Amino acid sequence: MSGTERRAQVLAIAATEFAEHGLHGASTETIARQAGITQAYVFRMFGTKKALFLELVRAAFERVIGGMRDAGEGKAGLDALSAMGAQYFDLLADRTGLLVQLQGFAACGDPEVRDAVRECFARMWGTAEDGTGLEPVTVKTFLAYGMLLNAGAALDVGEVDAAWAEGIRTRIQPGLFSHITTETNR
Repeated sequence: MSGTERRAQVLAIAATEFAEHGLHGASTETIARQAGITQAYVFRMFGTKKALFLELVRAAFERVIGGMRDAGEGKAGLDALSAMGAQYFDLLADRTGLLVQLQGFAACGDPEVRDAVRECFARMWGTAEDGTGLEPVTVKTFLAYGMLLNAGAALDVGEVDAAWAEGIRTRIQPGLFSHITTETNR
């Protein structure tokens, strides 16, 4: 296996481990064993457990940010926001990536993690704001709905037969955000 292939393998294994156990509960020993390498080799590739975790958190955010950016390309306003929202909804199928992202939020008690997650979230905000040209209150509402979708995906609401779960699963329609403006939010 080439170095690039080995690194990709370790990242995939580590994503699952961190998604399930978080920064402090994940085991580099487990990651190494599943990859068929030594724990020392994991540290040689990534430096520290936290550095590996942060690489995965940044990658999880980047998948969402890149997907939103690509979906909104060539569009503006609510059309761009609608395309971003549809793409965001589809990206929730990557439950491991979503859980890694949520584990990043959970580990924000660590200043280094908090700074990295802030940077990622700021980029996501900027992608929605710059890609749509909409007011901050509309972007805020859009991202708030996104966080609800994240919670629903983490809770695996697709497996729950209840009205509240159905409400979370419902795809947001484009017109939802049309009335949310700075003027109506005063």
